[in-house]
Amino acid sequence: MILDRLKALRQLMDQHQLDAYIINGTDPHLSEYAPERWKTRSFISGFTGSAGVVVITKDKGGLWTDSRYFLQAENELKDTGIELFKQRVEGTPSITEWLKEVLLEGSCVGLDGTCFSMGEVEQMEADFSAKSITLSIEQDLLETIWVDRPVFPNSQAELVPDEVAGETVENKISQLLATANADYHLVTALDEIAWLLNIRGKDVAFNPVFMSYLLVGENRSTLFVNPEKISNDITNHLQQANVKCLPYNAVFTELKEVVANQSIYIDPAKTNAAVANAIPENCKATMGASKVALLKAQKNATEISGFHKAMEQDGVALSRFLFWLDKNVDSGSISEYDVRLKLKEFREQQPDFKQESFPPIVGYADHGAIVHFSVTEETANKIEPRGMLLFDSGGQYTCGTTDTTRTVAVGKVTDQMKQDFTLVLKGMIGLTNVVFPENTKGFHVDIMARQWLWKEGLNYGHGTGHGVGFYLNVHEGPMSIRQEFNNTPLMEGMVISNEPALYRENEYGIRTENVIYCVEKMQTEYGRFLGFETFTLCPIDKRCIDKELMSADEVTWLNNYHQQVFNKLEKHFEGEELQWLQEATSSL
Repeated sequence: MILDRLKALRQLMDQHQLDAYIINGTDPHLSEYAPERWKTRSFISGFTGSAGVVVITKDKGGLWTDSRYFLQAENELKDTGIELFKQRVEGTPSITEWLKEVLLEGSCVGLDGTCFSMGEVEQMEADFSAKSITLSIEQDLLETIWVDRPVFPNSQAELVPDEVAGETVENKISQLLATANADYHLVTALDEIAWLLNIRGKDVAFNPVFMSYLLVGENRSTLFVNPEKISNDITNHLQQANVKCLPYNAVFTELKEVVANQSIYIDPAKTNAAVANAIPENCKATMGASKVALLKAQKNATEISGFHKAMEQDGVALSRFLFWLDKNVDSGSISEYDVRLKLKEFREQQPDFKQESFPPIVGYADHGAIVHFSVTEETANKIEPRGMLLFDSGGQYTCGTTDTTRTVAVGKVTDQMKQDFTLVLKGMIGLTNVVFPENTKGFHVDIMARQWLWKEGLNYGHGTGHGVGFYLNVHEGPMSIRQEFNNTPLMEGMVISNEPALYRENEYGIRTENVIYCVEKMQTEYGRFLGFETFTLCPIDKRCIDKELMSADEVTWLNNYHQQVFNKLEKHFEGEELQWLQEATSSL
């Protein structure tokens, strides 16, 4: 099937006189999780990971993806003729470097300009210029060869009441307009639009967003959205904030008419090249990182309170799941896919649950070493009563978004497993307890999570922390905690994951993840100091810990954490479940 699709694509490339075609598998808003219509990377290659770029030439093919998906990609690309290129691994060429090697001078490379940022397109054009390779951004070739391509999503949007959001749309727009000296802000990221307007949607699996663009101005703001999505209540809600609605595709003509001779602020990393090209030349465009992203990342007091509520419900669901797992794992009949279904089942019992926040990652034994293993009924391993199980899952609640990873014993664990688990746990505790001066960046504190692994010559290839949205995308920026440079400082109110890990290929994987939030710790004559508090309420498996490797302070932290988990959750349990929770959270 994949080979037939590649053949059809190459025939179209010949018709359009293209020597290569680039597919990144995202939508016109450059989303991490795209609606079914834009899952083009998976359609053309069979690779189902959430990140990666496919390049097809007349006789070659390549997929560029990061370390989370190396093992998965190797399996899914078999027999396609598409080669895996491992990003951030020494010796791996970039996409443009590879194309300059395999293409002749004067070749033409095509892509769908609605699905690549203007920044990406400009960089490719600069890279290709040395070999006189041109870039064509007009063709969506897959529209022709994808016979049963899913339609444009048109689910209805829903309101988030001001008392849940903690702030009105008018106030949010005022804050945005104050951040840059421009007549208009073009907002294209779906989660930023949803947050700014206190509206959510159902157009993208796992992310409660809706397909739209937003042009924000001092006296006039326009939401570009298909009208069937918008109820009368939402129309009235938007009118109160002086926001009118026009059809989704009207953004192209409206930009040409409204912002002529005006100034506009855009994020070149989030604005697709086709929309950027619609901005008239007589408009003064200021480029920079999205101002909405930073406003959204600093959660207000109401949002913080909502997170606590969501995490308590999530903690109940996860504890019930862990109790169920302990009671049933010895049967040997439970599969990784069963675990995925059970995680969802227990979350669905919670009052504010809406949907999962990402596809659950469930890996037993060697599957645990596949960082983002997307388990299906066909690929699932049976869980034997020995070793460890890793599961990473989360929920979208109307009061917040959750993301928790636990690695648990399902039988006898080896001394090496215990050592590895404890080193990872020490890193998670170390990052939780770090105190740092204001304006510290995430890459400055990443070492707190890795230090114990590094001392043993161990490491993990992904970041340590990503931002988490408020009933929004489980992955958000602009901050992060990882080794790579990120100039956004950690600021009070930011919500971020804390997930050090270790993976032994073909053996097992370990990851322990809590969601934390940034708070002020103290002010001294040396300045203002920040640190973290923990949202997540879920036991950490003491059976996997080598206590001898932990300091007294680390043991105290763990015991205090478990006491907090018990105190918050005990009212939801009784009988055997309550006894299990007492034991799971007892002192180490």
